[in-house]
Amino acid sequence: MADIDALTSSAYSQALEVIASVEPRIAEATRQELSDQRGSLKLIASENYASPAVLLTMGTWFSDKYAEGTVGHRFYAGCQNVDTVEALAAEHARELFGAEYAYAQPHSGIDANLVAFWSILAHRVEGPWLEKAGSKNINELTDADWESLRHELGNQRLLGMSLDAGGHLTHGFRPNISGKMFHQQQYGTDPETGLLDYDVVAAKAREFKPLILVAGYSAYPRRVNFAKMREIADEVGATLMVDMAHFAGLVAGKVFTGDEDPVPHAHVVTTTTHKSLRGPRGGMVLATEEYASSVDRGCPMVLGGPLSHVMAAKAVALAEARQPSFQTYAQQVADNAKSLAEGFLKRDARLVTGGTDNHLVLLDVSGFGLTGRQAESALLDAGIVTNRNSVPSDPNGAWYTSGIRLGTPALTTRGFGHDEFDQVAELIVHVLQHTQPGTTKAGGPSKASYVLGDGIADKVRDASAEMLDKHPLYPGLVLS
Repeated sequence: MADIDALTSSAYSQALEVIASVEPRIAEATRQELSDQRGSLKLIASENYASPAVLLTMGTWFSDKYAEGTVGHRFYAGCQNVDTVEALAAEHARELFGAEYAYAQPHSGIDANLVAFWSILAHRVEGPWLEKAGSKNINELTDADWESLRHELGNQRLLGMSLDAGGHLTHGFRPNISGKMFHQQQYGTDPETGLLDYDVVAAKAREFKPLILVAGYSAYPRRVNFAKMREIADEVGATLMVDMAHFAGLVAGKVFTGDEDPVPHAHVVTTTTHKSLRGPRGGMVLATEEYASSVDRGCPMVLGGPLSHVMAAKAVALAEARQPSFQTYAQQVADNAKSLAEGFLKRDARLVTGGTDNHLVLLDVSGFGLTGRQAESALLDAGIVTNRNSVPSDPNGAWYTSGIRLGTPALTTRGFGHDEFDQVAELIVHVLQHTQPGTTKAGGPSKASYVLGDGIADKVRDASAEMLDKHPLYPGLVLS
């Protein structure tokens, strides 16, 4: 991360002074958050560090504008500058990913997936139904017609990757809205290898015949062949939707190309703009021209007013990602993930799929006699920030889990390389080896409480500090 000059440092300091004049506790929490992030090993795979330019872009008067609609077609007057912002964000996205169409309005990854789901339903179900009914306007339907259409929309099939295999909540998990919207089934991974078996996915698709086949993941440490997923979708007449929220930076950085790049193969692609893409918190939808008009109805179909200040920050982040330096960064993210995995394996730690070839590692902590929640908490005590995560066929479920998920994007942004990630693996194993499960009040084994050995947390924090000091976060930023 490049040094912050005096002008940028002054801008942040003065901004916090203004905030403190109204609510000093917010200003203090903001200062403390920077201090906490500077002093910890951030290994959450879905987190990163945005540039000062991206962060500053979000703090402007674009926040004050309502702008429902799309570029040139707003439901409010005075949106000419918002049009410029949204058009630039979409332009950078199309050029960066080679997409035919880009929609920059979603507020988050879940919002992007909701836009995608309803756009596919509108294109594949509502449009043909209206044509068959002899109407082009949904507002002209009789009550009986409307009930019939609602039945059609609410009884479509979705096939997505199961949560414990590495999929996301929004890929058909029943407690999530995606699991309630659709008649859903899920595909998993091979019980022996933890890898996707495309023949099994194809067989399940032929049997279930989904309208939407969802590919992509949040905790699968391998690459996906999206050309094969498209073949499966085409065979059963499904729309292929890919959620690349986690690995969008590896696509943008040309680490994933050919069959591993989802954009040339999927009908619709969704993503977040933070995580490995290193932008502001937000979402985005890419699509072929066939789906463009349906996606364009995202607001007001699913979304409320677009967050114009965040769309501006998306444009800045996407412009950064189009620079050659971002490709270097993305490749280093993948290389560092391999280094982290190798560091675990040589210390006899158990990894789901036995390694990684993307940006994340999934560590099975049951070999240490711990649940994911115990491991996550003990590591946090030692200044290592991770998140617990299910492993395939997890006996501890989605709350306590048996694994922790680790990602390399954030520390790679700070400049960590092979040697540091090997040391990170050593520190993590050291903490887990010196953590014991606690007991419940009744005296039985606990899935949540734990006992970390005396002095371990301080020892690991000291070792971490040496690495972190060599790679300061936002160097040059001094808050008065």
